[in-house]
Amino acid sequence: MLKKVLVHTKKSIKLVILLAIAIFLIIGAVSYFFKPTYRVTIAGEQVGYTSNKAELQAKISEYMENGDGQNIAFVQVDKLPEYQLCLLKKGIVTNDDEIFEKVKENGTAYYRYYAISKNQEEKAYVSTFAEAEEIVNDLKLKNSAEMETIAISEKYETESKEFTTVDNAVTMLYKEPVQVAKASTSTSKPSGTVNTGYSVATSKVDLGISLIRPISGIITSRFSESSRIRSSKHTGLDIATSAGTPIKAAAGGTVTYAGKKGSYGNMVVISHSNGVQTYYAHCSKLYVTVGQQVAQGATIAAVGSTGNSTGPHLHLEVRVNGVAYNPQYYVY
Repeated sequence: MLKKVLVHTKKSIKLVILLAIAIFLIIGAVSYFFKPTYRVTIAGEQVGYTSNKAELQAKISEYMENGDGQNIAFVQVDKLPEYQLCLLKKGIVTNDDEIFEKVKENGTAYYRYYAISKNQEEKAYVSTFAEAEEIVNDLKLKNSAEMETIAISEKYETESKEFTTVDNAVTMLYKEPVQVAKASTSTSKPSGTVNTGYSVATSKVDLGISLIRPISGIITSRFSESSRIRSSKHTGLDIATSAGTPIKAAAGGTVTYAGKKGSYGNMVVISHSNGVQTYYAHCSKLYVTVGQQVAQGATIAAVGSTGNSTGPHLHLEVRVNGVAYNPQYYVY
């Protein structure tokens, strides 16, 4: 019995060795005549082969994110390649460059540029935000009329615009300031006192009063955000809307400042109870004076773009004992 088992085991071992040798020979033959590669198809159509899927896909991703031309923001590709692992005869070559060109044929490039508008009508185009900002600042330095109607907007289109130089844009948009007699809404002489120091808190405190929205609009810059146009983090909330929009008092109180204040432009400050103050900056007109009592909802100013501003909006601050708090805790 033992002899039969030994004979059977010996035969089994021989068989396993023969199978292993056969598999080794088959793998060797396949490796000699074929190489592992990827068949590439786009929308079901075979477009070629690649031996390095990761490298080809990285090149395609880079193209989609940055394009291959000036001012291209990104490229939208509707039909992306699909990969299937296969064995390819060694005599057949891969064609990564041709596959990449096929992908580009299915791509739609979107260009980024900046439009300078006046009264919501686009007047000039530049390729960078820095150029757009320089145009607005130059117009302010020249005291161009209707500055409140000048705005910058970032655009993404499938066709690029014809760009202009900063000097040509300033010349085209500049308008001689009109000399008018001073009225009761003059903001040329600041009156009262105001604290504009950089002191912010990220917590929320109980104001002891309720606030309403001074205007309706789009929030374009939030509390504590950093920006290229300011030296420190944002102490308030920017709400964009059309120039001249009436600004209402968020709560009743006493006007303690009315006039120009550096980068804030024309500003109104209302003092409420419990050390609470609300600031309304970049106004085009002020309708109140220091010492005046105003009710919640009363019109106190008009939206503008005075001071350090790139378009008509209201800069709203909520301060308690001089410390700025996030206005979104209480309104918007």
